[in-house]
Amino acid sequence: MKILVTGAAGYVGRRLVYRLLKETSHKLNLFVMNKNEVQFSESSRIKVFEGSTFDEKSLDSAMESVDCAYYLIHSMGVKGDFEELDKISAKNFRESCIKNNVKKVIYLGGLGLSSNSSPHLKSRIETGEILSDNSKKYLTIWFRAGIIIGSGSASFEILKNLSQKLPVLITPKWVETKTEPIFINDVVSYLIKAVDLDSYDNCIVDIGSEIMSFREMIEKASQIMGLKRIIVPVPFFTPKLSSYWLVFITPVPLRIAAPLVEGLKHETIKQNSNAISYFPDISPVKFDDAIKKAIHEAEINQVISRWSDGSCTPGVFCEPSSFAGASVFKIREKADFKNISPEKIFKSMKKAGGKRGWYRYHFLWSVRGAIDKISGGYGLGRGRRDSKNLRIGDSIDFWKVVDLVENKRILLFAEMKLPGKGWLEFLIDGNHAVVTAYFIPDGLFGRLYWVSMSFFHKLIFKDMVRSIVKHS
Repeated sequence: MKILVTGAAGYVGRRLVYRLLKETSHKLNLFVMNKNEVQFSESSRIKVFEGSTFDEKSLDSAMESVDCAYYLIHSMGVKGDFEELDKISAKNFRESCIKNNVKKVIYLGGLGLSSNSSPHLKSRIETGEILSDNSKKYLTIWFRAGIIIGSGSASFEILKNLSQKLPVLITPKWVETKTEPIFINDVVSYLIKAVDLDSYDNCIVDIGSEIMSFREMIEKASQIMGLKRIIVPVPFFTPKLSSYWLVFITPVPLRIAAPLVEGLKHETIKQNSNAISYFPDISPVKFDDAIKKAIHEAEINQVISRWSDGSCTPGVFCEPSSFAGASVFKIREKADFKNISPEKIFKSMKKAGGKRGWYRYHFLWSVRGAIDKISGGYGLGRGRRDSKNLRIGDSIDFWKVVDLVENKRILLFAEMKLPGKGWLEFLIDGNHAVVTAYFIPDGLFGRLYWVSMSFFHKLIFKDMVRSIVKHS
């Protein structure tokens, strides 16, 4: 079969592609915003298409001759009316499926009832209804999942950070709300099995492992990590206050935390037993085992994907040179290296950020990260997927890897809150290690920002490139 995977660079999509390549012989069309984000070894079975579901031409190109299509897209975290964007996206996808005679659509949405859900969950339900409203032109298999636990998932990182950082947790009353977590590997297993499912009609399949409250999840996660935590629910925590609280304790930014918190106010448990009926051979692992597996994957640097892999920042995958006629400011610092191989220098460049930090001035970086967090950005807490290796699309603190040429160049795009657009480039130029900061200001305030920070930037980047050589 030929299968289309939308959102192939995202948290679920990337893991699904890995498993499809490993466990099946299907040919895959991957639909992504930037083709460099998805680099798999079995390229003979993969064709990558760039575009979005808002561009009907690119969508139709990716959909051509496809038998089965996965819809793994949502607009959470996007500025503007995400509900309307979700509607347009789903309608465009449905019409393209009909036009290209697709036989089956597999959609992953969220648990919950439309009458008692957050705006985000209601939008996920409405997306499923739009995809299913196809006059029987194709079969729709609509999975609905609650909290997904896995290394790199937003829910797991929230649980981990809450458990590790706070011996006493003052929590909102929604901490007692019931939900049904599920391990990411089980989610992917259901998605893969659905390709071969024989069904004569559209079906909704609710998936989960066991009914728990968020409080129970925190307590169990803490126990598994060898920690004892006291949880004190209070009635005065509004969803907005809870979101800000999560932002400062966890790596998740406000635009992600807010809809997650809003969703936790409402029960998200299975409404049907179709998972057992249609997929009797899948037995979801219990919450305890899911947490243990997630911790183990993170410890051995085997995190395949993270919640931050898909980016909502406009213009991420671009070069400073692509802005013709724009005012591009830059600071370029270099250090000579002798008797050291370029490979060693590049290896040190790839290790920057995360727990290692940015080689020098850790306090100043921490201050900048805190300012970014307060402003609604990622801060430094997002860290890295892998402590040593990088790929295009990876997040490093408040940066995103947008170009990577082995033993030559790393280009990072700034996803921090800035009055303009910024990049940080690491380059091997002959026997010079070079660090260059680029900035395209947004109006007068952007120019004032660059002038006021130039002294600190010059100091920081000069010592950074020297430290990289010294470390190598």
